[in-house]
Amino acid sequence: MNEKFFDLKQEKQDRMINAALKIFAKNGYKHASTDEIVAEASISKGLLFHYFGSKQGLYDFLYDYSVRFLMLETKSLVPETETDYFRIMKLLEQAKMQVGKNYPYLKMFLETAVGEDDAEAVVVMEEKRLALQNMYDGFLERIDQKRFRPDIDIRKLHNMMTYTLRGIMEEHLENQTFQNERLYDESCSYIDMMKAMAYA
Repeated sequence: MNEKFFDLKQEKQDRMINAALKIFAKNGYKHASTDEIVAEASISKGLLFHYFGSKQGLYDFLYDYSVRFLMLETKSLVPETETDYFRIMKLLEQAKMQVGKNYPYLKMFLETAVGEDDAEAVVVMEEKRLALQNMYDGFLERIDQKRFRPDIDIRKLHNMMTYTLRGIMEEHLENQTFQNERLYDESCSYIDMMKAMAYA
């Protein structure tokens, strides 16, 4: 990646990042077209390749940038002393909402990247994906399990929570009137409902 990308005006940087996030998130690495990305960003293909070299170079930058941005926001919002599972989940959603104000498709991009199986994409993600997963695993390891009903399988509950929140996000992103705050509010309402069912 050409470091001079960061010399561009912030508006142009964000336009290029958001265009790439959207196309990769909706189509996956293999089917994402650089033609679609440059059309969405209103830039020339030559400019895109000047800064990122290739489609793989763009994806590498995008994934690294997204993980760093989300981890920074998350670590600033989730106290190390927090052990309540549902409070942690709300704070994670809040971090994603904050990030989404600048980059609406960042959350969806990272979610779809988890299931990415294209060899080129997997190579560039390997280290950063592990860092992100380790952060999330760290949150789960410190939760206070005594608060749950004895018949609750916490791992299954967490999977159910993950699938539900991902589905809500996808539904909202398909809506032309997408707003991060509304997504956050709806996500929190599901978190509260699951809390009422899971805690003793």
